[in-house]
Amino acid sequence: MAEQSALGISMPGQGTSIPCGQNAVWADVAPLLEAACQDLQDGELINGDNFNLFAAMSALEIMDPKMDSGMVCNYCSLDEAIENGAAPVPISFDKTTDVRCTIDIMDHLLACEATWHKGHSLAQTVFSCLYLLRPDRTSGYALLHSYCKVILETCKAVLSVVSYARTHEEEDIFTMTYGLPLSGDRDEKSLSMLNVVEETISRQLRACKTSSSKRRILEDIEPLQSNLDLEEGYCKALLCRLRFRKHFYHALTCMRRPQGRGLELARKHIASCISELECIRKSAEFLRCSARRTSTDCINATTTASGCQPIGFDASINSRLSAPMPPRSIKIFGWEKAVDYFVKLLHDLDIVCSCSLDPSLECVLNFVVKFQKYQPDLVSRAHLQVLLVQDGKLYGRDPIFAVITRAAGLPEVTNNHEIQKNESIVKLGQLLINLLKILCTNAAWQRRKLGRMLQDWRVIHAQIEMAFGNDFREASSTTNNENLCIKIIQQILIWVEEQTYWTASRFLILGFELELYSLHEYCMVYWYIYVVLIKLAEKAHMKLSISNATAKRKTKKKKDSPKDVTRDYQIPPAVLFLQCQIYLAEGLSMMLAALRNEHRILPLPGPFNTEHEIFIQHFELLQRACLPDNISYLSFKESTVHASFSTLVMYNYFKEAQRIAKEVKSSFCNDPDKMAELRRVEQVAEHNSIALNVICRVGTLDPSLKISFEFSHHPYFATAIVKRC
Repeated sequence: MAEQSALGISMPGQGTSIPCGQNAVWADVAPLLEAACQDLQDGELINGDNFNLFAAMSALEIMDPKMDSGMVCNYCSLDEAIENGAAPVPISFDKTTDVRCTIDIMDHLLACEATWHKGHSLAQTVFSCLYLLRPDRTSGYALLHSYCKVILETCKAVLSVVSYARTHEEEDIFTMTYGLPLSGDRDEKSLSMLNVVEETISRQLRACKTSSSKRRILEDIEPLQSNLDLEEGYCKALLCRLRFRKHFYHALTCMRRPQGRGLELARKHIASCISELECIRKSAEFLRCSARRTSTDCINATTTASGCQPIGFDASINSRLSAPMPPRSIKIFGWEKAVDYFVKLLHDLDIVCSCSLDPSLECVLNFVVKFQKYQPDLVSRAHLQVLLVQDGKLYGRDPIFAVITRAAGLPEVTNNHEIQKNESIVKLGQLLINLLKILCTNAAWQRRKLGRMLQDWRVIHAQIEMAFGNDFREASSTTNNENLCIKIIQQILIWVEEQTYWTASRFLILGFELELYSLHEYCMVYWYIYVVLIKLAEKAHMKLSISNATAKRKTKKKKDSPKDVTRDYQIPPAVLFLQCQIYLAEGLSMMLAALRNEHRILPLPGPFNTEHEIFIQHFELLQRACLPDNISYLSFKESTVHASFSTLVMYNYFKEAQRIAKEVKSSFCNDPDKMAELRRVEQVAEHNSIALNVICRVGTLDPSLKISFEFSHHPYFATAIVKRC
């Protein structure tokens, strides 16, 4: 009752007799809540004036194990748990049981590690293993001791790369160790001990396969366990787990070598890891049978391949180390899900290792954008960022100024020019480094940071112009030096503008990946993409024209042939590639505007947002940075208010996009990514052109005509679907 009085809410059946202030107005919100529950899907949020996304993330979400942890009151100390027999050493006096339980511990640790990578506390996942908290207790048991030691080293390697990349703030992976036994130098003995254990088990496996009589095993080599019929299966199950752990640690270590020197070796270890994971999967059937578990569903329900509960784990041991937040109620990944996670992680790491280390900025940006399409997790993205930016250089070897001059189309001699020491140029280099780091974050964080970075690009452009006017002319002692400075600055400024519009286009496209746009907003979104791409193509054309003119002046003949003169007026393929997308965006914008103007797509009815307010919400960061100049909601309305299908038929943007895509393909025969994009653009243009003809032939007034849009051919250029109801 006190809460209801404070909120001013009247619930059904309670009347309005609750005392209230003089200015309070009581209203029954039950119908509004019921309507919201029916309309909102899981994960959606009403963005109110006084309740933004940050407030929602700080609020409790009922039934979410991360946000609604509850309180667990049954705590016990580590010493008490050990005294009560929670982590026995040895695990069992029966050898067969001892080996099976050791494998269960390995499997559960793998599940805990995957759960930690996905955002839960290290203290309540990996370090819920009592054997890790007291590694000295297992020093007399080489198998378990060496495995636990390598787990510790692996966790330190992951913590190191994530902390160094500073990407953990974007998500809730915990890098704080709270005094857990992770500090200290690298333990070289752990790997050597693991190798010894692996070799011992390998000899036992070879003895199982080559011996004509299983009694020979007892005579020559002491078996792992007492049941000789199970010896080979247990040896294989142990070996694949030990080898996976060893190769995974080596892969992480090789990827941290400076300047990408360990990438080739890391790929070999990653391939071995994936192979061992397949062996681990295959061992599940044997372990389930040996543990007398007949149900195949137990693998998904439990954290071990055998389906048995592991020994030596207590999730409540370190709960109080998770301060300042309440202890979380954690659900550890199932064994199958954990294996799937590591397979995905290893494939992502393999893509990172496949980076060509090309110093071309365009290649780097294309590689990062393509990598993000695989939706990589934090660990692989952190490794990519550390690879790209080392000691303020690209790949730790290419100075950022050299990367900028190469991207701006300047000759290599510019790399040693004194201009790079100017404060504004140094800031430009730092801004480019920040861009590379941001592109390695998750999509939501990336979009937010890119939007805020747009103003930084505009500011740095103005600062370079001021520095050029105030400093470089005064510092130039000769006319030749002054002209060289002017050329350098002009091309760098053009490149800065090109990069600004590239960032803006990436910001808009990420909205489709994050599903931020609704059908009723596509028109303004494609219109804004269209105007941004026009500017991007314009700046790219200017940069290429200056670069080509400079190159031609060096090899200029006394008399140019008519063929050479004609060739000078040809549009570069890179600009034509953008032109395809420009026509596609413009065509979609005009088609959607025509549907809106002819009342086939109506604006969303509701009291919350007008079309103008939606425009500001989506493009506020672009508008603040004046990208492009003189573009506003009024410009959008003027461009689309008169759109109709009669004018669209006269000038079919989709046919133009399709034509250019076909013509420019020959220029990108050696670029599979560009070829794939051109094929997608061509498909969307072809289908939309057909849809446009059908709509014009049938007429939009036909009530049986249903028009919808889907992304079946392209991730962010929609395809129109026309059907009869």
